[in-house]
Amino acid sequence: MSQSTSLSATKLQGGALFPSVEVPKIGGGTVAIGGPKERWTLFIVYRGKHCGRCKNYLNKLEKTYKDWNAAGFDVACISADPLEKVNADIEQFGWTFDIGYDLQEADMRKMGLFISDPLDSGETDRRFAEPGIFCIRPDGTAQIVAISNGPAARPDLDELLDGMIFTIKNDRPARGDVD
Repeated sequence: MSQSTSLSATKLQGGALFPSVEVPKIGGGTVAIGGPKERWTLFIVYRGKHCGRCKNYLNKLEKTYKDWNAAGFDVACISADPLEKVNADIEQFGWTFDIGYDLQEADMRKMGLFISDPLDSGETDRRFAEPGIFCIRPDGTAQIVAISNGPAARPDLDELLDGMIFTIKNDRPARGDVD
């Protein structure tokens, strides 16, 4: 197993401006995160085609996608996978939300994500981001920052949606903003 020589990472805090990230989008155009938008954004960084837990998570997202939209959210997901791998998953699972590909390591670092090397060539052929789930306000600031160093720890999407509906309705501020 490889070991990183650096354990430090930039931590994105609640209430901070979300960094600008732009990757190519399946079907053309780009997935652009960061900066002001008209609506809230649910933004998910997933590990990639090699991860069964990611597929389960994105399948659950597909089931609640309309509920997220009805609550005022645009939804976007990205991974470091190349176009061919993302297309294969979309063909297999029928995901209808925006999906970007070819996330670069520099952008992973800007978001404060954990980064892993593949365990072997059967897993994948490049470094990839561990899961990150973000709820971003229309003004471009991070409301929810949920990052994990492994595939098994991610927010339950139904609980997250319920909490975000409460947050929006009651105009709650971002939490965890104390240095």
